[in-house]
Amino acid sequence: MQMPKEKIDTGMFAPCGMNCKVCYKHCYHKKPCAGCMNSDIGKPEHCRKCRIRNCIIEKDISYCFECSEYPCRRIKNLEKSYHKRYQTSLIENSRFVQEHGLDCFMEQQKEKYSCSKCGGIISIHDRECSECQEKME
Repeated sequence: MQMPKEKIDTGMFAPCGMNCKVCYKHCYHKKPCAGCMNSDIGKPEHCRKCRIRNCIIEKDISYCFECSEYPCRRIKNLEKSYHKRYQTSLIENSRFVQEHGLDCFMEQQKEKYSCSKCGGIISIHDRECSECQEKME
C-alpha cells in the first residue's frame, strides 16, 4: 500500500497523537484498519477497546489535547511506551498539530514514513515497508 499522491486522510490521526496510517495493522492487511475514530472493521482488539478513544467519545471532543486534563495518566503512559519502543512522541505529534494544523502534520508524516526504495509506507512499529518489506533504520 503506497502513500497516496493526494492529500493523506486526516481522519487517520488518532486522538492520542498516533498517525494510524503508519500502524502495522494498516500497513499489512488487504482490508486495513480505517483509523481510530472510524469503523471497527479490521481494527485490532486493543484499539477497539481503547480507553483513550472511549474517553474522548465520552467527553465529546476530537483530540486528547482539547481536554483540560491533557496530558492525563493514560496519555503519559502511552507516551512513555511509544517513546521507548518506537522512538516517537505522541505528545509532540499533538503539539505539532496544534501549532501547524493536521494537514501539515500528515504531509510531514508522509515524508518521514515513505519508503525511499518503492514509495510504500514504513510501519512505525517494526520499521518495515508495506510494499517491499525492506527494513528501514
